[in-house]
Amino acid sequence: MIDPRRLRILRAAADHRTVTAAAAALYLTPSAVSQQLAALEQETGHTLLTRSGKGVTLTPAGEILLEHANEVLAQLERAEAELAAYAGGTAGEVRVAAFATGIAEVLAPAIARLAERHPGIRLRVRDAEGDASLPMVLDGEADLALAVEYRGAPGEDDRRLARVPLYAEPFDAVLQPGHALAQAPEVVLAALAGSDWIGQSPGNPCQDMVLLACELAGFEPRLVHVSDDFRAVAALAGAGAGVALVPRSALRGIELKDVVVRPVAGPAAFRRVFAAVRRGAEGHPLIRPVLDALAGAAQGLAEPGAALPEPR
Repeated sequence: MIDPRRLRILRAAADHRTVTAAAAALYLTPSAVSQQLAALEQETGHTLLTRSGKGVTLTPAGEILLEHANEVLAQLERAEAELAAYAGGTAGEVRVAAFATGIAEVLAPAIARLAERHPGIRLRVRDAEGDASLPMVLDGEADLALAVEYRGAPGEDDRRLARVPLYAEPFDAVLQPGHALAQAPEVVLAALAGSDWIGQSPGNPCQDMVLLACELAGFEPRLVHVSDDFRAVAALAGAGAGVALVPRSALRGIELKDVVVRPVAGPAAFRRVFAAVRRGAEGHPLIRPVLDALAGAAQGLAEPGAALPEPR
């Protein structure tokens, strides 16, 4: 009989690619992870992982077992959800990992909705960039992620996660008032190809979407300055340090001194925001109301044209 706890460890090893990283995500020691993986190989009678100095990779047998592991773990989530519903589980804590603008735009209003309609549900919020929140859900550090699309993100067909689309918003161009395009009604992205750029850190989903938009416009931006704080980005643009693309909602509440903000012509960068939980948990009586509250809070935030371009 295969121990389902070991299936979680196998999935963590597959996700994180090293025993050390999987152990850190699961709050176990590397030796404990190695022992559990070895025991799983004994249970199945197959070598599941190839180990090297660079980490671990799944063997064909490991890939087969991982597919079943995703189904088993999702079914266990459903079982927990149904048992909680049977017990009338309308009170408890839901851990949410979300990026800062998503917290302000969607999560905070959702908390207010929950306080009125489901006062027994408490949210514990952790600020996490969109590329960090999904691994936190898969590793069990969070129950729900408020995340964004980016290249390399788990897709809608990922069997580990259940997703609820929330909204999409464009990135606007942020320019110094003296810029040649500052008075244009909208900015053609290719016209900024020769400019210095202000971007986000590598791995930040916003940076990924800006790079994708510039790639589709036919150029690679010359990234000179890097900041994950959009107030700092606006200040640098105002000082003439470069140009930037910033999600529209991230500019709300910022004193836009010495900058102009212009929409971008044609399909450009869009930030697509969604909520995600481990597959099978979407019907849990604590999580379902949170998903519904997020969807309600996100109504009206979608922008026309938000279906393009698709991440690649």
